[in-house]
Amino acid sequence: MRRRRQYSLPNCTLILDGFGDDFAPANPGDSRPLLSILTNVECRLIGANKVLQGGRVFLENLVQAVSQYAQEFLSGVRHPQDPVHEPDHVYLEKIDQNLHRLVWYPSTDLNIPESPVKIEISTVQLFDLIEAIDQFFADTRTLPDLTLKLQPVSRRYHKVNESVASRTVPFLAGLGSLVACALLFYLLPVPQVRKPENPPIPAASPSPTVPTNPVPPPR
Repeated sequence: MRRRRQYSLPNCTLILDGFGDDFAPANPGDSRPLLSILTNVECRLIGANKVLQGGRVFLENLVQAVSQYAQEFLSGVRHPQDPVHEPDHVYLEKIDQNLHRLVWYPSTDLNIPESPVKIEISTVQLFDLIEAIDQFFADTRTLPDLTLKLQPVSRRYHKVNESVASRTVPFLAGLGSLVACALLFYLLPVPQVRKPENPPIPAASPSPTVPTNPVPPPR
């Protein structure tokens, strides 16, 4: 029996179609039938005139590309990778802080003349796509064997993205300031140290003589 899973957000909808094992043990907390065989995936983005679709390989490439790009976007550390021009491959690239480009190489079975397909999405659409993928991985009754493998982005890639000039400018600026200060001190005249002269000792003024027995004035 065909089964469908749909994860809907305001700006993105992820739809999975397939079959399941009727004899699979039921989940006590979720009575839905298991979807274990995937036949088709559709990713619809609001405002985009293209529907991303494919099979299991496309889904794996989509969740890997979106999850890795979200990790880089939130951390601010770019992990450079060479784009792979293969069917069902997906990757994202940053245009600016609020705009991103999703690039998809459709399978040859879809007969889509435009290849690759490029869709510009906003940051809000990107977050809805991330949330749809998170809901899919949280669904234990849909493709439980599919796991996401992500590794932390190393901080060393941050230095790779910086140009040599941007890394040497602070060093050269500091070295230039040091040279300028040394040159300024070199051009300043050497101050002459003069010994203080001994000031003349002032002559002592005679003190007035006070008579011991003053003569009273006449009457």
